[in-house]
Amino acid sequence: MTKLILIFSVASLFMSCSKFDDDLNVSPTALAEPTTRGLLTNSLQSIPGLMLGGTAVSRNGSLYTQQLSEGPYPGPSLYNERTFSFATWYTGPLFNLQKVIEYNNEGSSFANPNANGSKDNQVAVARILKAYLFLNMTDRWGDIPYSQALQGDKAFSPVYDKQQDIYTDLFKEFKEAAAQIKTNEKAVVGDFLLDGNMTAWKRFANTTRMIMALRLSKVDPAKGKTEYASAVADGVISSNAQNVDYKFIASDPNNYNPWYNNYSVSFRNDYAVSTTLTNYMAPKNDPRLKVYAEELSGGAIKGLAYGRNAAVNIPAAYSRIGNRFRGAGSPLNIYSYAQVLFMMAEAAKIGYIPGSDATAAVHYANAIKASWEHYEVYNATAYATYIANPSVAYNPAKGYEQIITEKWVHMFLNGWETWNDWRRTGFPVLTQAVDAVDPKGIPRRWSYSTTEKSLNGVNYTAAVAAQGPDNNYTRVWWDKP
Repeated sequence: MTKLILIFSVASLFMSCSKFDDDLNVSPTALAEPTTRGLLTNSLQSIPGLMLGGTAVSRNGSLYTQQLSEGPYPGPSLYNERTFSFATWYTGPLFNLQKVIEYNNEGSSFANPNANGSKDNQVAVARILKAYLFLNMTDRWGDIPYSQALQGDKAFSPVYDKQQDIYTDLFKEFKEAAAQIKTNEKAVVGDFLLDGNMTAWKRFANTTRMIMALRLSKVDPAKGKTEYASAVADGVISSNAQNVDYKFIASDPNNYNPWYNNYSVSFRNDYAVSTTLTNYMAPKNDPRLKVYAEELSGGAIKGLAYGRNAAVNIPAAYSRIGNRFRGAGSPLNIYSYAQVLFMMAEAAKIGYIPGSDATAAVHYANAIKASWEHYEVYNATAYATYIANPSVAYNPAKGYEQIITEKWVHMFLNGWETWNDWRRTGFPVLTQAVDAVDPKGIPRRWSYSTTEKSLNGVNYTAAVAAQGPDNNYTRVWWDKP
């Protein structure tokens, strides 16, 4: 009997130790799976790293369009980065947003419409943000996995959809998702971008459609004109009060502005304002320049020459990005009213809307005014002088160039959108880096990651055969000469 008790005791101890060991790896406060509010928040937190300068790669747009120059470590401004992976887009924010949609459609407790927002509003916001991310991806790479993406073991090797087909579906997604929003139902929770403002999410979707419509100005102007009219009719950003900014948190090191991290935390001082920008703005006495660029001793602003393969120390010698953009909690703009007005000016100029040059001139002038107001430098007298400057005053013969160039000035640090504009219009007129590693110059596309050949070789090969050589100079579908 004593032996039996001993054996039972040892066995019980073993089992409890085994359970104890298993439990060591499980947090007692962790959820089995995240709630939809957490998935939405996490997806939004990916935006800086992918699009707003949160990583070195995400700053390439502002380097390609020469808003910035590199100092001690020149590289991307010389176009030395060739291949880029889209894996983290799929495994991170896109996967999370797909789960938000699935949990709601399945009636999962993780969706919890009572706590996280009504089902329609959760699904609509997830669809809009998911479409927004896919748009930014296809604009960089061209053809990408889309229709078979995010299906897990149902499609380990997804096909690459043609960019034209992706655009067609994204127009549908943005319009349907905006219509799905119910402003009289519980707003989404976990949304720090638009604070659960469901009307603002409608505007976000419609403004994005407006941007997409202008992308088609050369490749499919008839469809572009139709989609443009539909987007504007559904309601786009119509004042500076409706601008969309990504908000950082000055009190949270995990949510600092990325430029603050570069300058004030890491003390890297990698970037200065480019002479391409200062040489355009300074002669016109543009007051925005003192917002964009740091003033040096005596109030001087000095840009750094673009595209030189020489290490340069920036502090006190060249103007870094202005304080407005690089405080710990400084927001970074995604969409703005001035941007919308510049698009309206372009739409008039190219015939998307009636009025031609007369209408374009009005929208163009109003866009510059809205930009000055956005950056809090508006003064009626100074503005009147600026808009009358012969190099700025709307000239029908140069109107298209003027619209896109002034839009480039306004959209400081919104590098991907200015790169998209440059690719499709040729404006602003840019000269390639002096020390470019490739004589072909400014990249027009990102190349696929080298791992795609081994992980999804058949579909990668088919995509390259359809789209063109997998390099930085094969134009995407809408980028026509």
